[in-house]
Amino acid sequence: MTDQHRVIRETGPDVIDVHAHAVLPMSLGAAGAAGPELGTSPDGRPFYRVGDYVLHGVRYEGSPFMDVDVRIEAMDAAGIHRQLLSPNPLTYFHDLDARTATGYCRAHNDAMAELVRTHPDRLLGAAQLPMQDIGAAVAELERSVRELGLSAAYIGTDPGRRLDDPAMDALYEAAVGLDVPVFVHPTPIGADGPPDDPRMRRFDLDLLFGFAADETLAVAALVFGGVLHRHPRLDVCVSHGGGTMAYVAGRFARAAQVPRAWVPDFLRENGVEPYLRRLWLDTHVHSERSLDLLVEVAGTDRLVFGTNFAGWDAGGAGAVEEVGGLMPTLSANAARLLRLG
Repeated sequence: MTDQHRVIRETGPDVIDVHAHAVLPMSLGAAGAAGPELGTSPDGRPFYRVGDYVLHGVRYEGSPFMDVDVRIEAMDAAGIHRQLLSPNPLTYFHDLDARTATGYCRAHNDAMAELVRTHPDRLLGAAQLPMQDIGAAVAELERSVRELGLSAAYIGTDPGRRLDDPAMDALYEAAVGLDVPVFVHPTPIGADGPPDDPRMRRFDLDLLFGFAADETLAVAALVFGGVLHRHPRLDVCVSHGGGTMAYVAGRFARAAQVPRAWVPDFLRENGVEPYLRRLWLDTHVHSERSLDLLVEVAGTDRLVFGTNFAGWDAGGAGAVEEVGGLMPTLSANAARLLRLG
């Protein structure tokens, strides 16, 4: 660690990154025939296989995703003190049978807890859950928090059922009872692309726009679907600033003001804004103007710093500087969200 990074560590704000995925060696093969599997193609390119989908050209081995010493060194270089490690979105496995998914999640969470214990002052862990079976998901969350010491639940924006499905209430109630937040992040669409819109396969739009669309749909389910209303103590954090939430907030509000026929009574009475401001959102939005709009619409009370650390769109060593004077607020918020006292 250089003198400059040591100064950041010792005198700067306690930077907490809530958006940092990990690939856990102990989870490889834990989903049976679905993998995950690491290998090398005949042309020398690394690959990562999940079910029938193969991601080519991304080297996980020896990177911050898999090597904790490389991660800590990169965190020091970026001026990041602590990270919440979360599952690889490629391996949510929402389409597996419940028994296999439960076994995978247990192996994943055991490995996550073991990794976090190597650097307890620098790393926290989020639990992956078998969303095929909500009862099993609740049980695994309880085990992960009470026995393994993990700090959050981590689910997809489309975990095999809508986020406002009444069946999900048991999971939300469990998170409140355990006093842990729920993080929501999209999954890549895999090899075949959206079945109803092949245009999303062009220009990497499944990543560049598809994630934002999924996050916006998640916000709509949480707000219009009444999740935040039914669970007033629930803390939910949506990745990438909630997708396009800041841009479409006015249209969401207008729907409640008119109101549309489907608008529930609680939104007719309270409006949309109080519920939008109940959401926690990370600041990984790639643009100063986008961040300004997010602050204007969502306020700063529930914004947290996120980087997609070491990912294709991570901010690298400049990520801390990109949020400027917001960092003390973001880190204080993250400490509240993660119950760091």
